[in-house]
Amino acid sequence: MHLRFLRSTVLHSLRQPSNQLRTAILPSAHLNPFRPLPTFQRIASRAMSAEAGLSTAPHPTTSISEPAAPAQDLTSPSPAANGSKPPKEGKPKEGKVKEKKEKKSGESEPLELSPPPEFFSERIKIYDEYKAKYDKWVSEQPREPITITLPDGKEIEGTSWETTPLSIAKGIATSLAERIIIAKVNNQELWDLNRPLESSCRLALLDFDSPDNNYEARQVFWHSSAHVLGEACERRYDGCCLGYGPPLEEGGFFYDMSLAEGRTIGQDDYAGIEDVAKKAVKEKQPFERLELPKEVLLEMFKYNKYKQHYINDKVADGTSSTVYRCGPLIDLCLGPHVPHTGRIKSLAVTKNSSSYFLGDAKNDTFQRVYGMSFPDSKQMTEYKKYLEEAAKRDHRRIGKEQELFTFSELSPGSAFFLPMGMRIYNSLVAFIKSEYHARGFSEVGSPNIFNSKLWEASGHWQNYAEDMFKLKVDDEQYALKPMNCPGHCVIFDSRERSYRELPLRFAEFGVLHRNEASGALSGLSRVRRFIQDDAHIFCTADQVEAEMHSAFDFLKTVYEPFGFTFKVGLSTRNPKKWVGDLNVWNKAEATLRDVLEKQMPGKWHINEEDAAFYGPKLDFQLTDALKRHWQCGTIQLDFNLPERFDLKYRGPEQVAGSAVAGGAFQRPVMIHRAILGSIERFIAIVTESTAGKWPFWLSPRQVVVIPVAAPYKEYATQVAKKYWDAGLYAEADLSDNTLKKKIRNAQVAQWNFIMVVGQDELEGQAVNIRQRDDEVQGREETVKVDVALEKMLKLKEAKSPVSKLDQV
Repeated sequence: MHLRFLRSTVLHSLRQPSNQLRTAILPSAHLNPFRPLPTFQRIASRAMSAEAGLSTAPHPTTSISEPAAPAQDLTSPSPAANGSKPPKEGKPKEGKVKEKKEKKSGESEPLELSPPPEFFSERIKIYDEYKAKYDKWVSEQPREPITITLPDGKEIEGTSWETTPLSIAKGIATSLAERIIIAKVNNQELWDLNRPLESSCRLALLDFDSPDNNYEARQVFWHSSAHVLGEACERRYDGCCLGYGPPLEEGGFFYDMSLAEGRTIGQDDYAGIEDVAKKAVKEKQPFERLELPKEVLLEMFKYNKYKQHYINDKVADGTSSTVYRCGPLIDLCLGPHVPHTGRIKSLAVTKNSSSYFLGDAKNDTFQRVYGMSFPDSKQMTEYKKYLEEAAKRDHRRIGKEQELFTFSELSPGSAFFLPMGMRIYNSLVAFIKSEYHARGFSEVGSPNIFNSKLWEASGHWQNYAEDMFKLKVDDEQYALKPMNCPGHCVIFDSRERSYRELPLRFAEFGVLHRNEASGALSGLSRVRRFIQDDAHIFCTADQVEAEMHSAFDFLKTVYEPFGFTFKVGLSTRNPKKWVGDLNVWNKAEATLRDVLEKQMPGKWHINEEDAAFYGPKLDFQLTDALKRHWQCGTIQLDFNLPERFDLKYRGPEQVAGSAVAGGAFQRPVMIHRAILGSIERFIAIVTESTAGKWPFWLSPRQVVVIPVAAPYKEYATQVAKKYWDAGLYAEADLSDNTLKKKIRNAQVAQWNFIMVVGQDELEGQAVNIRQRDDEVQGREETVKVDVALEKMLKLKEAKSPVSKLDQV
């Protein structure tokens, strides 16, 4: 049988979430042995439903994962391993859960199944048969001279179908060969290190710390680790049927699985899973890639109804896709992977939860096991320390302790902001509004509910309807808005516009709703109801550059008070998915490159072919105090919505190539712009970055006045009122606690300034001040009431990240 051993893309949704085509570089030196990974806090604190993910981009037109096809015939049992009973449907029954026995106790449960599951040998038999055919086919391919070009321009001669990226790395340095994880061919395709190169190409060699494409080599490493986790569970648990096992963008990985007789997994199981995984790592099992026809895949995975569903849903008849083998595990996967399991020096099971097949509660219940891994055990030690610190900063914990917000099952995914939390919320909004006033933005308001005709016109209904809250009104279909942009198009089109009005800058703090999967909800970080600092700029093509420079200045002004640094990525046109005029696209991308080079020379990167279909964009990724990265700001050019809504303005004259039929009307360019993004999510980020020690200008607890004894309560109240009337959040502690207890309570509550008043302060109309951010804690300073007030008002205006009076 003749097979075409070409890379298949039909199962793209089954592999790691992010593998866009980006520019690659060869790392010139090994970076920090432990560089904090993106958004580590989420690894320890949330169980994301990866199969039902929803984009958090400010203006999505499509979901980040296409809706899964309905599961067919999932009520029939899978053939079970070792002749055991198949996994039960629905929720596991407590009475049938097998008790986990500690390995060290010497009790009955062995570390691995003995004998191993029958499907191991059946799966391997099919694999070996077709692997022999593939090896024969490779041996018959013509060997021709090829040239491999490294990122530094160095050229290495090789032979097609023989030379591998790993052999090239070994020729450069043994240490490099031992360190690299994956290769990248022609700045586009990730390539297994042991896979022969087929023709001349450009080649980059990536290690765990290579920053390419947001550290995509780490995704490969964690993807391989997920396979090791899956292998360990198949070797350990009776009737284990693997489902979905991806890496997580924020770091780590998980695997979904069903187990015989509805068994569940708990913390007592972690050590056993890790022990089997260690055995797999010690064996240095090679990862081998093989492409198989659909009918062979169905035969290979006949024991697993979940893999059968993926194959039938994603692999077209008459086509093929790939599997990867490591040890006894053979998994449906596009890869790529590390060379062998021995590269995974440290692997830990971090948590577990339940989930549903395809993220649908109507389907089988899965056990989801999460893990983290590193190529160095020292990195695991640092990671665990990091998790301890991140846990202390968890915004949900701080939000409860400081009484900022709460949640209720009566409205899942919607925050209830308490008085102290609303102070922070309002301060953020006021900050942005003050900048709007100074920068020529006009606030507008649009409805929360729109007829589906609006969303059909914008294209969201066709691509995003499943993620919207829909309702019927007078037999018409309506939906709560998940974004503001179509409504702003309606406002622009409410009357005839002239070029003299442009640029028009509409801003709105509109309430938005997105139907996030319940399993994805996580405090303020992932909600269903939120508000964005959303703006849309309508301008001419010639005005785009000036608006971009203005947006950069706006971003810097907003991020600076928080101490955030940021990096920027330019997402360019995908030649297979775009709309509009090619010349306009090219001009827009060139403009954005020029703006970036002027604003951040040499400090930005390109996300090749990663733009939305309607225009190039800039994504701003913040770095917080824990060196975590957060996607917040975005600037998106849009050539699609103005076309869809037939937006136009009257120009001074008809311009060739840009005029709209019917006279001198021309089409505006639309710019989507967000800086904070979701205000709820931004509050979560700032909470964790500051550990709840709010800067004075944003703090909900700015000044507390404490009398040393009852006779001075009246004076304390007068001082607090004076500061309150001046616009500060101030109050007097008139409780019956001791002075020491009051001061301690104020410190724990993170009041920026603690003022103690007694006889001396009363007579001198002064206050004795303790500053939270003082390097020497407990130091006191007596200051006149009016002088202290004046300094605090200046401190608030300055928006300094550190609250100290000697700064003003």
